[in-house]
This record gives sequence, structure tokens and C-alpha cells, in this order.
Amino acid sequence: MRDVRRLPKANLHLHLTGAMRPATLAELADRYGLPLPPPLDLGRAHGWAAFQTRYDTARAVLRTAEDIARVVAEAAADDAADGAGWVELQVDPTSYAARLGGLEQVVEAVLAGARGTPTGVVLAASWARSPDDAVEVARLAAKYARDGIVGFGISNDERMGRVADFAPACRIAAEAGLLAVPHAGFYEPAWHVRDCVTLLGAGRIGHGLTALTDQATLELLAQRRVALEVCPTSYPPLGVTRDLAGVPVRALLAAGVPVALGSDDPLLFAAGLIRQYEIARHDLTCTDAELAALARHSVEASAAPPDVRAALMAGIDAWVAGV
Repeated sequence: MRDVRRLPKANLHLHLTGAMRPATLAELADRYGLPLPPPLDLGRAHGWAAFQTRYDTARAVLRTAEDIARVVAEAAADDAADGAGWVELQVDPTSYAARLGGLEQVVEAVLAGARGTPTGVVLAASWARSPDDAVEVARLAAKYARDGIVGFGISNDERMGRVADFAPACRIAAEAGLLAVPHAGFYEPAWHVRDCVTLLGAGRIGHGLTALTDQATLELLAQRRVALEVCPTSYPPLGVTRDLAGVPVRALLAAGVPVALGSDDPLLFAAGLIRQYEIARHDLTCTDAELAALARHSVEASAAPPDVRAALMAGIDAWVAGV
């Protein structure tokens, strides 16, 4: 059996706070006299609020630029150990700006942590905040487009915003050559995924599992090669699927939709990138050929530089050949 840790891959769905090592969280919480978030019971389904409360509690320990840079560098190292030759880390700068003194200070801290690692940064707005805030984040992303920012995302609970309202922000990002990578189709039906592609120009979709319920949406994703960033360990605890076996990776692949496995929030879901591939193999019964396809899709859908993409693709071919 081929070692999936040695399969070259990219992690395209990873959030800053959710990428923090548990030991780092504990150390920083102790340093600043802050509480630790209670563990998320992964054996049952929760509402979004239970997740968001824990995420916010963890995020509060990131008080300085050095804290943020440390988490980024550690996340890059953890993914590299799991076989990732490219990582795209998503951060909503408005969530840290008050403590660091401004949005640009947050971006500079993240980029400092990413420097010297194969990491691109996605600046994210929030479905829960106003479209004007999204425009501000998109302009910030455009400003740093030559310095390591590779995309513009929209995160948080998709039920809290209207897709069309975020079109101006996505246009700004597109004009700067950035990928639009909104979260969609987590709780909302397939129309939400479709609208993010047609109205926002999404090049990838965070999650997007509800697309499977609509043939036209599947065909749109397949034809435009819009990859879904699927993060298996995120879904049972938040009631998206009943269990890991219900994550429809193979059905999406069979429909011709590109799928890139991501780790989302390892801190809260207790699983990094390699665990997602192990689940694909053991719980979803993916063959080695399908695992290689998932890895290829992750590289193809990424914003990695051409030389990084070529090296990763060559490595995937060698893994398949057993070299």
C-alpha cells in the first residue's frame, strides 16, 4: 500500500486560527491569562454557534504580530510533514485588526510567517459582515497581490449574506488577478454554489457538498473546472453529513467535479491534512488512482507558482508509478 504521506499534494482550505497547534494555543492562553475553548464533541452534531464560539475563544489568544507569524510558520511546517508542497492559508484580517493596530498590520504579520515557505495567503471577508467590509478586504488583497496574497475568500456561515451583494468585492479581486474562493453549499442548497460561480466568478468553492443534489450545478462545476475544497472531518460534527462515510468525495469525482481535500480547522476537528487522505482511503474506499486524482486536483486548482506546480505534478506521477 502506497504511503499517502509521501503523495505530493496541496492544502487549499485552512484557516489561520484553526491551523494553530494545540500546544501553541495552550501556551498563548496561559501567557495572556485567557481561557481555552472547550473541546468540540466530535461524536455528535452541533449547530454553527457551538463551532463559532470555540473558534472565537481560540482566536483571542493571538494578540501580537509575532503570535500570528508563529502560527502561520507552524501550520506550513505541519502541512509539509503531511506531504503538502503548497498551502493556501485563509485569514479574515478584520478579526485581528483591533489587537494589531489595523488591517495592514495583520496582513504583514501573516506574510512574515509565510515567508520562506510554500504558502500563499487568501484574505477573506465574511458572509456575516457588510458588502462594504468585503470591498475593503478585497482592496487590501489587491494591494498585496504581488507580495504573497493569492486569493479572496468569503468565510463564516453562508446563510448570513446574499451572494449578489459580494459581486463588487469579487470584481476587485479578479481585476488584481486573484482567485475568488468563497465558502458555499455548506448549509445552503445547490443554488448557492451555482450563484457563487456565475455571480462571483468563483474559481474554487469552499465545501460545496450540496452541489451534488443538482445535476446542472455539477455540470457547471465540471465544465468550468471549479474545484470543491472538501474537508471530511468538518462535516459530521456540524451536521452536514451523518458520518465520515457519507462525505460524497467519490460521487463528486464520478460526476467530473474536481475535488481538493483540505483540513479546514485542525485545531477544532483534531485532524490535519494527512487524516483527510486517510479517511478518503479507508472510510470512503478511494483507490490509489483516486487519491492521486485528488492530489492532482489540489495542485491544478491552486495558485502555486508554475515551478511548484510542475514539481508537485511530477511527484504525483512518481507516486503512482511507485518510484
